[in-house]
Amino acid sequence: MTDTGAAAGSAASSPAPERAGLVLVALILVAAVANLNLAVANVALPDIGKAFDSSQVTLNLIAVGYSLGLAASVLYLGALGDRYGRKLMLVLGTLLAIPMSLLAAYAWSDEVLFVARVGGGLAAGMAFPTTLALITALWSGPGRTKSIALWSGIGGAIAALGPLLSGVLLQYFWWGSVFLITLPLACVALVLAFYLVPSHVNETTDPVDNFGGVLSVVLVAALILGINFAPVPNEGTLVLGLAAIALASGIAFYLRQRRARNPLYDLAVAGRPTFWVAACAGIIVFGSLMGAMFIGQQFLQNVLGYSTLEAGAAILPGAIFMVLVAPRSAKLVEARGSRFTLLAGYVFCLLGFITMLLLWKEDIAYWKVGLGYAFVGIGVGFAGTPASRSLTGSVPVMRAGMASGTADLQRDLGGAIMQSIFGALLTAGYASAFAAAIVASDKHVSDSVQSELTKSFAGAEAVAEQHPQYAAQITAAAKTSFLQGDQWAYTAGIVAILLGAAMVFFLFPKKDAEEEFLERYHAEDASKRPDAAAEAESGVPQPAAG
Repeated sequence: MTDTGAAAGSAASSPAPERAGLVLVALILVAAVANLNLAVANVALPDIGKAFDSSQVTLNLIAVGYSLGLAASVLYLGALGDRYGRKLMLVLGTLLAIPMSLLAAYAWSDEVLFVARVGGGLAAGMAFPTTLALITALWSGPGRTKSIALWSGIGGAIAALGPLLSGVLLQYFWWGSVFLITLPLACVALVLAFYLVPSHVNETTDPVDNFGGVLSVVLVAALILGINFAPVPNEGTLVLGLAAIALASGIAFYLRQRRARNPLYDLAVAGRPTFWVAACAGIIVFGSLMGAMFIGQQFLQNVLGYSTLEAGAAILPGAIFMVLVAPRSAKLVEARGSRFTLLAGYVFCLLGFITMLLLWKEDIAYWKVGLGYAFVGIGVGFAGTPASRSLTGSVPVMRAGMASGTADLQRDLGGAIMQSIFGALLTAGYASAFAAAIVASDKHVSDSVQSELTKSFAGAEAVAEQHPQYAAQITAAAKTSFLQGDQWAYTAGIVAILLGAAMVFFLFPKKDAEEEFLERYHAEDASKRPDAAAEAESGVPQPAAG
């Protein structure tokens, strides 16, 4: 047995790696770089809109660009990590995040900023999925559940803290400073990951399905871009083209995975109820968090007139409750099962969106804002652990990249889809309401001015500055129109949460059945391993391939 093989075998057979605490810190810090980058743009969107005179659609794309790059690449890059080395992908992705952050900070146009955000997402697609894959490979039993709870809770809290840190910087510096927040964190995470994280633990020697990987990238990218362009006038042809690409690549991906000898995404494993229901449930939960932050930050600044610092600080209740609830979520999973814990999370997420729909109006007191974020934070704190734990427990450890990639898709695809849907509804609702307000005003407004007024809140503010005699009426109409748009978004969120809760209630197994499923899956997967026969004969765990 080589030294690498011995390390792998030892890690695979023990409940935790050597220096487990430091290794977990390193993995959480790497994940924190991605989590922060997901959130930092939201607070800066109004300032970015003013700096580049961006449309609401462009702002939506900038907000979703990081999630787009991450969600589109995470399955493929996770599979590459399983084959060529998770630590290698971890280090390369964290390293690449540094120049992408610099490009975003000093972007000279909103198009360049969008490209930098997508590039940063691709860097995160290399590093982020390997963090959960390594937790799955290095820990087992209750230790794994606790590690996943800390990874999920702290990661979600760091994402929620992003707006606060961004708000502080925007008080003193330009909009691009928010993209520099992760630079020192990335440097520390890079050093810790390089020196502490073990190499080649339970990796596979099977070839990677590169064609399936390309199809997965095209599928996710076309889907998210299509949703974002759906509300844009005169872009019907583009939207239909993107929808056709998404549909064709989705069908091709499905057929490829059924026929490939070593599929990128094992459909037999994905069809397990503890896997696919947890995956869908997580998409809705994490998407709700990202959508609430996306719409909420614009609401706080545009409608309530909060400063960037105040808007960033407003989300603190969500971050605090995520950290407090995550460890209790792990205990609840062990005591009552994933189904019960997921449903508890859904109840609180639903209360959060109902609060936003009914109470988030003009001139409201802060406690109503904090209450909505607190409910969502508690919901994600409860639901995040079982959603991720069910995925990792349902797959062979050599396919940890598939589970971690799906867990990351929960956050990133969920965030991208929900932000895109919320953004599209906000755009459509805002434009519709402002157009109606213009008609009701009985004033002659040129087509160019009307286009500027209806494209975004920032556009309306720019027109108000050009016509100070009408500034008060324009600002009032913009706030009213924004409120109509965000009501559409919150209603969509409530519908999605209710559908997700119904799916978990009826289709996810109860605790006893869940444990039986997971034990059976483990036995089936162990019997298929090449070293299973030798292990059964000797009673000694064999080193993993790679």
